[in-house]
Amino acid sequence: MPNRTGSRPGADEPAGAEGSRADEAGDAEAEFLTVLGQRVRTMRAVRAMSRKMLSQTSGLSERYIAQLEGGQGNVSIILLRRVALAMGVRLEDLIAAVESPPDWPVVRDLLEKAGADQIAEAKRVLSGAAAPGDAPAQRVALIGLRGAGKSTLGRILAERMGWTFVELNREIERENGLSVAEIFAIYGQETYRRLEQGALRRLAERPGPMVLATGGGIVAEPVTFDLLLSAFFTVWLKARPEEHIHRVREQAAKGIAPTRIPDSDNALREIRGILVSREPLYARARAVIDTADHTVAETAAELTGLVEGYLGNGARHGA
Repeated sequence: MPNRTGSRPGADEPAGAEGSRADEAGDAEAEFLTVLGQRVRTMRAVRAMSRKMLSQTSGLSERYIAQLEGGQGNVSIILLRRVALAMGVRLEDLIAAVESPPDWPVVRDLLEKAGADQIAEAKRVLSGAAAPGDAPAQRVALIGLRGAGKSTLGRILAERMGWTFVELNREIERENGLSVAEIFAIYGQETYRRLEQGALRRLAERPGPMVLATGGGIVAEPVTFDLLLSAFFTVWLKARPEEHIHRVREQAAKGIAPTRIPDSDNALREIRGILVSREPLYARARAVIDTADHTVAETAAELTGLVEGYLGNGARHGA
């Protein structure tokens, strides 16, 4: 029956309907907090940040971060989510750092409905990348965790191809007059990632063939990583956690690496955790070379053959 004046809203609904809706809303909010916690934990792992490091950087307690990652986030985020739902807008629209362009909601909805090929084409147009069928760019980027051999193999590849070799971290240091360690210590990770993206963008516009060795965490910033993938033939140098630690310790003993890796099980667990979180991102590279149980000479030969096969014989020696 229709509600009469003064009757309770929903009085004609079956008994328990209101409670059922409340339960569903509660379940949705619990799932939201769980997903939020998982995303925070994943993003922290990809950036190789411990809870202690995140606590110090954010000014929040380790206990709060642990609760957040465990799906027990502050109730304020739930209340803000309710406000957004009540108005029929996205939560991210309320907390965006800058005002979005008027057409952004339309573009976002179109992207959500687009297929993989359409999204790839949109990214290509927006980034200014080469169109399919264009001659392959004479640019190669090596990615992977620290100790993968990016600098060593990159120099060898560049010498064999007659190309320029560039280390992204050294380029950042040259542009800013500070070491990477100093940038992190003084300005933090966010500033470093911004400087990294700017340096990469300028390198992508620099003429001439190039082999680029990147930092292990470049995959942590989606825009920066997409720029790398679109402007360079990207190769993931893959290795086992034990090999990463062994190689970095060798570098430290020679004074090449800036810090030492402690001889402990904690270090190995940390490396494994970082690899697990980053592997899906590293796997977006155009090619993968597993360096496990291979000498530098063997891996360099495989890498050179891979690049020559991609570019074609005419691309060698800058032709």
